[in-house]
Amino acid sequence: MATGSVPLKVMVVEDDQSFRGSFTAAIAAAEDMHLHAVAENVAQAMALLDGPAADILVVDLGLPDGSGIEVIRAAHGAWPECGIMVSTTFADDRHVIPSIEAGAAGYLLKDSSQSRMADDIRTLHSGGSPISPRIARKILMRFMPPNRLPVANRQPILSPREQQALELITKGFSYDEIAELMGVTRNTVMTFVRRIYQKLEVSSKAEAIFEARSHGLL
Repeated sequence: MATGSVPLKVMVVEDDQSFRGSFTAAIAAAEDMHLHAVAENVAQAMALLDGPAADILVVDLGLPDGSGIEVIRAAHGAWPECGIMVSTTFADDRHVIPSIEAGAAGYLLKDSSQSRMADDIRTLHSGGSPISPRIARKILMRFMPPNRLPVANRQPILSPREQQALELITKGFSYDEIAELMGVTRNTVMTFVRRIYQKLEVSSKAEAIFEARSHGLL
């Protein structure tokens, strides 16, 4: 629970309406916290930083008018007592490390349940650092010599045709449409997909897209 009977003031900076709705629902369901403010872009967030401080700030990184890292850096200066947590789909070094350097004490990928979101906020407020296991491993790998990296953490190599198929999958094309665009049969497309899944160690389109982005393949 928040200190005494005073609920935690939580602010979220998020442009995705679906995730924002899930997040605000999680806050509404938690008796020990309330929604302090909502921003959909960097400009709105910066304006809110001139007002009363929140206890917890949850920030997406891919905002329509800039990077959430700008918000993190500004909030760290304007609200020094505020706990800052990233909630995003980005899992690459270009986003993870700068976010932490800017002042984020938590870094979560957008795969948490509503109850988990509230628990992570409580963990952050109590002095912990909620970090998705995949992100924690990435941070540890940063300090490991390249020749000692586990094979699973090395860059997967896709063939040009597998790469093309992956890019078309990401754009939302069906397997039949991909087959027509690539000039191959549907069975050949399925073979490409199986190889992509094997190399990325995933079992679904969503996971393949996520892993590909985290490895810089998209």
